[in-house]
Amino acid sequence: MSYKIFAYSKPFALESGVMLPKYHLAYSTHGKLNRYRDNVVWIFHALTANSDPVEWWPGMIGEGKTFDPSRDFIICVNMPGSCYGSIGPLDRNPEGEEPYYHDFPFFTSRDMIRAYRPLKDFLGIEKIHVGIGGSMGGQQLLEWAIEEPDLFDFIFPLATNAQHSPWGIAFNASQRLCIEADSTWRELHARAGIAGMKVARSVALISYRHYETYLHSQRDENNIQIENFKSESYQRYQGEKLARRFNAFSYFKLSQSMDSHNVGRGRGGLARALGAIKARTLAIGIESDILFPLVEQKFIAANVREAAYTSIPSAFGHDGFLLEYESIGRLVTDFIEAWMPSNRKFALT
Repeated sequence: MSYKIFAYSKPFALESGVMLPKYHLAYSTHGKLNRYRDNVVWIFHALTANSDPVEWWPGMIGEGKTFDPSRDFIICVNMPGSCYGSIGPLDRNPEGEEPYYHDFPFFTSRDMIRAYRPLKDFLGIEKIHVGIGGSMGGQQLLEWAIEEPDLFDFIFPLATNAQHSPWGIAFNASQRLCIEADSTWRELHARAGIAGMKVARSVALISYRHYETYLHSQRDENNIQIENFKSESYQRYQGEKLARRFNAFSYFKLSQSMDSHNVGRGRGGLARALGAIKARTLAIGIESDILFPLVEQKFIAANVREAAYTSIPSAFGHDGFLLEYESIGRLVTDFIEAWMPSNRKFALT
């Protein structure tokens, strides 16, 4: 993966009260800004993804696809706290010579979008035609659409919520407990807590999938099995797979970021905050999603001024927002075309 770095050298205040002397963001772009500057598509990634959606959302981005670099200027930023180029726990703490490790201050979703604003200005972006993001990415999208109501033409929050639920927080807390139970977690090196993170990922996976997902893909094909089940090896594999590309510090901190999400904080509550959104909004849910159930997307649509709600049937649970790209693409295109003047194509070139 290749990405660019945006460095911000001024003090930056977090909601927690921590003041960072500076920060940096990794970001990727595809396509170019047109002369009207009205073809920006800002994609927000989920928990463990990176800034290049071509890698993790290939069904949505490319020639002839929903977001086409020959027509659209596509940008995605690696969220702060991650391990794919943006400021994170393994970066050097400016107050000393060692990395932050456990002392890295987590960013709320509101902190994240405030950190993106100087990058937006640096790139010469005055208007974002389409904002789209699923899960934790959708949380950031909603925050930004509230913070700057005139910035977005259209937003598509996918399988996300206006406030992270007690159910979701409980899953994240259990995952952090797994990391904390790792005897290496308090050590000061990049691989500290990695065994615990593997277990945490297996816990998370249960919330990302669905009964039907496992029934169809992890069922043992014989009726004599008494141990070494396919689904058990799958859980182990998923933990090992993440451990090859992620670290426990980022995983721990980003889960705290997700738990802190509440667009109504300091804004008079959820309904009032969502009511500030001016972008035309389609809230999309995944019918088998147990982590971000449909009631959460319905709530978003019910409280945003110009909003609609729809859902997608899927056997993939929460991860359907990554995998049901054909359905999502059709919904996005149809929604935009329904609002656009008949003589104007989506994202003028």
